[in-house]
Amino acid sequence: MQHMNGTHRSVEKALEILLSFIPHNAGVGTFELSETLGFHRSTVNRLLHVMEKRGFVEQNPDTKKFVLGHSILELAAAIHQSLSGNLTQIAVPLMEELRNRLGETVIFEIAGPTHTNIAYIVEGPGPIGIKGSVGDTHGYNAAAGAKAILAYSPAKFQERVLMRDLPRFTSKTIIHPETLKEQLRKIKAQGFAFDNEERHEGIRAFGCPVLNYEKRPVGAVVVAGTSKQITWKSRSDIVPALKEMAAKISAQLHYKSDAL
Repeated sequence: MQHMNGTHRSVEKALEILLSFIPHNAGVGTFELSETLGFHRSTVNRLLHVMEKRGFVEQNPDTKKFVLGHSILELAAAIHQSLSGNLTQIAVPLMEELRNRLGETVIFEIAGPTHTNIAYIVEGPGPIGIKGSVGDTHGYNAAAGAKAILAYSPAKFQERVLMRDLPRFTSKTIIHPETLKEQLRKIKAQGFAFDNEERHEGIRAFGCPVLNYEKRPVGAVVVAGTSKQITWKSRSDIVPALKEMAAKISAQLHYKSDAL
């Protein structure tokens, strides 16, 4: 039992050493780590060399300082692959919860290089279905989810979208880059987007972005319905619940922030 306790403590110390490289992965020596963490220098030295053999840290032969190694990148890639593959699975139960709470159709959109894709739809209880089905694409200048994703995207991505011809879907679609740019600023400030029959005539929607651990938008949760069901005035009922649900999905993707 005493041996097991010692093993557990060694593992804890090794993990504390790895965590000490957050957030900048700055090179650090054995003595500095020993002073910072309060561990005996020989313990730090022993654990670092064990982790070096496994690729978790690497030592610069000139400075003798350590940085995180290739095994950390491989673990991060595995997490990214898992989260990307399971994104819709993570979202679906929360979407159903939101549908039951609001009594409206809930849609999940996935971000793409030139447009978004509808990944899942949870139909509302009403007899009138919305237009669209899984696999359909949305231009970044029209649908609520797409605009929410674009608003939270890096500036370079936004510029690439704005430089292309913006397609018109209805008479209300935004096709002027400067107009869209101004709306994106408002969306970022308020934390949600509104589609006022810009993608389909007779359909309105609210959308909030889903962000991953890199603080990048990977999707969006959307509440959609007919223009009679969904109005700008209904945002007071819909948007808080929508933001809460998007935040829950983002949290499962290891996104950390006080608010969207």
